[in-house]
Amino acid sequence: MSLIHPTALVERGAELADGVEIGPYCTVGAQVRIDAGTRLLSHVSVQGRTRIGRDNVVHPFCSLGAVPQDKKYGGEPTELHIGSRNTIRECCTLNLGTAQDVGVTRIGDDNWIMAYVHVAHDCQVGNHVTFANCTQLAGHVHVGDWVTLGGFTGVHQFVRVGAHVMAGIHSVLTQDVPPFVLLGGTPAVPHGINAEGLRRRGFGPERVAALRRAYRLLYRQGLALEQAVEQLGTEARAEVGPAAADLGQLLEFLAASTRGIVRP
Repeated sequence: MSLIHPTALVERGAELADGVEIGPYCTVGAQVRIDAGTRLLSHVSVQGRTRIGRDNVVHPFCSLGAVPQDKKYGGEPTELHIGSRNTIRECCTLNLGTAQDVGVTRIGDDNWIMAYVHVAHDCQVGNHVTFANCTQLAGHVHVGDWVTLGGFTGVHQFVRVGAHVMAGIHSVLTQDVPPFVLLGGTPAVPHGINAEGLRRRGFGPERVAALRRAYRLLYRQGLALEQAVEQLGTEARAEVGPAAADLGQLLEFLAASTRGIVRP
């Protein structure tokens, strides 16, 4: 059974699985569904069509599933989906989606979301992501797996951040960031690949070396982006195994970019 503190308010219609804990002064709306093992510690507001997976921990004064901060929003039945095993620290705000996009804001699994983070409407966040304190995502942002955004990072609306990216403190991202890149600044500029992060995740020397060569093609040889992409394609066809897959992921991201990528 669920454990609901006497001071909490859970509206009729909310679906709480066994083992859910609703702490003091939390509010849970009628259209909310929370899976087993998730804990709302205290003073948490969960509203709207919000779906929360298993074994999440939500710290005090978070707002999940509030209406989007978008003047076009007209009360459409949009949603917020949060996966499993996420830690969401104090005073975070995660909003519903809008009808102008897919209608769902999504947070994946195993993410570490620190205090005062804002995830706006229609953002799509992957797995194993770390958002340090006061990271701010504008609407429609896409963030890949294993991304780390330093404290006070701001991401412009519609920007895409590729997997394994690391951004330093106070970074401002106004264009797409290719996978595997290390960057920082206002506006952010690339400073190499996220080699240390890749090694920690089991990337061997051959994969790291292939990504270093790809980075040099994109950023260090004075090539136009189209020329760099063409040469990257040649490099990818020459690789085998995981290195080929990494370069394929990079090429796929570049082909899908509509805002242009960060470049010095």
